[in-house]
Amino acid sequence: MLLTADDLKAHYGAAPVLHDVSFGVREGEITVLLGANGAGKTTTLRAISGTVAVAGEISFDGRSLRGLAPERIAASGIAHVPQGRGTFTELTVEENLRLGGHRRSRAEVKNDVKHWYGVFPRLAERRGQRAGSLSGGEQQMLAIARALMSRPRLLLLDEPSLGLAPIITQELFRQLAEINRDSGTTMLIVEQNANLALRAASAAFVMETGRVVASGTAEALLSDDGVRRAYLGY
Repeated sequence: MLLTADDLKAHYGAAPVLHDVSFGVREGEITVLLGANGAGKTTTLRAISGTVAVAGEISFDGRSLRGLAPERIAASGIAHVPQGRGTFTELTVEENLRLGGHRRSRAEVKNDVKHWYGVFPRLAERRGQRAGSLSGGEQQMLAIARALMSRPRLLLLDEPSLGLAPIITQELFRQLAEINRDSGTTMLIVEQNANLALRAASAAFVMETGRVVASGTAEALLSDDGVRRAYLGY
């Protein structure tokens, strides 16, 4: 496993959010984390990236992340695209991308910007445009490309389809699957569109009220009528 979480617990004030959450993410695969609003999915991603305090253990490539600052976790090879995208709205598309590669050499940044323009041609067309003026789908493309500029081994994505039209969401997941296939980048995706996410993934975990209540291959969960009706809402 590239990433393992064991017995994670988290609170916001006095309210418990995660209850002994344990799971693993295999290297090179897309894993999805599913569940209703309030299930603890976003908190789980925040726990991995170090932006919320937790008890328990998180290991990445065999090394503990416990107690590390978010910038050290990012430097270890984990990139996080939060819910709401988080682009620098006053900067241009290209400035956003270059910021994403700030740890790399100038030549690497130049090559990577060119590469992601090839993957997301709409960004190339808007390279000089302010990020805040992009459509929702274009902003999500930019957020993902900017995160990938750091060449992470693990990409965390929180609700990438939020606010997007169905046809844009389908294209986005197609691109994510293609990126995973071509680069081998491991992905852990929180997503409300369970059907679409499971079709793109290799493995999945379902959360309810801060606990993992189902897990398995994406194919198995997709075909399990009981899991679909009880937890996935379709």
